[in-house]
Amino acid sequence: MNRREYLAVHPADNVWVALQNLPSGYGVQVGSQEIFLHAAVEAKHKFTITELAEGAEVRMYGITVGRPREYLPPGTLITTKNVVHTTTPVTSRTPDTHWEQPDVSAWQDAHFLGYPRSDGSVGTANYWLVFPLVFCENKNIEVIRDALSDALGYSRYHPYRSFARKHLSLLTGAATASTDTREASGVSGNPFPNVDGVKFLVHQMGCGGTRQDARALCGLLAGYLANPNVGGATVLSLGCQNAQYEMLQEEIQLRNPLFDKPLAYFDQQTLGSEDRLIEAAIQATLEGMAQINQTPRQPAPLSKLVVGLECGGSDGFSGISANPLVGQVSDMVVALGGSAILSEFPELCGVEQELVNRCTSDGIADRFLDLMDRYEKSAVAVGSGFDMNPSPGNIKDGLITDAMKSAGAAKKGGVSPVTDVLDYPEKVTRMGLNLLCTPGNDVESTTALAAAGANLILFTTGLGTPTGNPVTPVIKVSSNTRIAERMHDIIDFDAGKIISGEDTILSASAQLMAYMLEVASGIRRAKADINEQNDFIPWKRGVSL
Repeated sequence: MNRREYLAVHPADNVWVALQNLPSGYGVQVGSQEIFLHAAVEAKHKFTITELAEGAEVRMYGITVGRPREYLPPGTLITTKNVVHTTTPVTSRTPDTHWEQPDVSAWQDAHFLGYPRSDGSVGTANYWLVFPLVFCENKNIEVIRDALSDALGYSRYHPYRSFARKHLSLLTGAATASTDTREASGVSGNPFPNVDGVKFLVHQMGCGGTRQDARALCGLLAGYLANPNVGGATVLSLGCQNAQYEMLQEEIQLRNPLFDKPLAYFDQQTLGSEDRLIEAAIQATLEGMAQINQTPRQPAPLSKLVVGLECGGSDGFSGISANPLVGQVSDMVVALGGSAILSEFPELCGVEQELVNRCTSDGIADRFLDLMDRYEKSAVAVGSGFDMNPSPGNIKDGLITDAMKSAGAAKKGGVSPVTDVLDYPEKVTRMGLNLLCTPGNDVESTTALAAAGANLILFTTGLGTPTGNPVTPVIKVSSNTRIAERMHDIIDFDAGKIISGEDTILSASAQLMAYMLEVASGIRRAKADINEQNDFIPWKRGVSL
């Protein structure tokens, strides 16, 4: 099979992307003209196809993604030394909410097996949560985790334990303690077959910050309680912290006034000793798990899917393979009556005009621009800015400016209308595509997506990112086949075949949708779940890109 060497992403682009390593002097056919590369261009990186004067527009994905610092002749490799981040200011909104919906006839009668909730939502999992309202209780959470994981048979046999013992023995010449029977045999069991597990959250917030920090934390935790993947929870409190239980209850009511999930609350300063607190929490957790075990999986329409859209460790192929693929799946979910959530506001810098035009009302568009403006000003106030978002790994793999990174990242949102804009840590209430204000930080953003109600998360990566979530399955989609093969233990789906020409976005979207439904039904586990990647980082509202 002859692989394509380079690609024009959009007809209006004046920089193209190399799909393979191209040597210096390589000839590129641009219309009826052939240009020659002035230097070698590695796969994923970009090169000019026309001459660009200093200060001219560098265009990719059909938008401005930078400006040259100097004159650039055709065939010049784009780098951070010769191009600077620039975006086009948003002008007045030109509504463009008509979209050509994808053909979803094959999925109209499809379903997944999920856990129905009284508010009409459906979980793709059924977890019991144990979490603290303040960091002072983290140690007690860990004690409860050890006790319950052992009692429930959730403790996974790790071969690294015996590996470490073996090498310690070789170093010291002394025998080390052997593993216990459960560990050695790898035996585990689930006494509650309709419960997917108990998950433990710890964090460094709840006191010592601003009252706004405490309110945001309680809103985030309330979002987890309202998430359909959560059946109930045990909550620990010290008693004197800013994040009070009454504040948590207020935030729960904002998200679900008829909240009826079992919720056990324990205050250490009221109960007294740690022993009493821990024993009461363990007993309540087991009783709660027995209660939610009474809810089995049932068929649910695909309109009950709420899919979070995330990227991390992006590369120069992310915006032309994995992200457009996820965008196609997002459009399919929306066409079927479900919801999708596009997060990471620093990575929407430069595509504001398109998203504003896609908003279904002026009010929604205004809220998006207001949140973007306030976010960027807060970054500038401390000497940073959205232009500093690309990481060294992003830049090394071809994402030279934030606008270039953003233009590719926004492809995860497909082309459907924007039906709502949410501030952190608000919950999705409208079907369709929602924009959620979060940092670009992978874990802070996925943490917020679950709080917003996502019952599945599609996570694209070009460099390999192991991020997972305690309650929402995170399905990893690689932008290139090389990383899918090298890091096969964390990648669920390979979009690299789109780059090689072995697959198309249309056919790959059907495969990814089928994979999603298997995960949603509990038939298949996402790699992040298998690896017990339970990442949870609340966003302490401030500067985080």
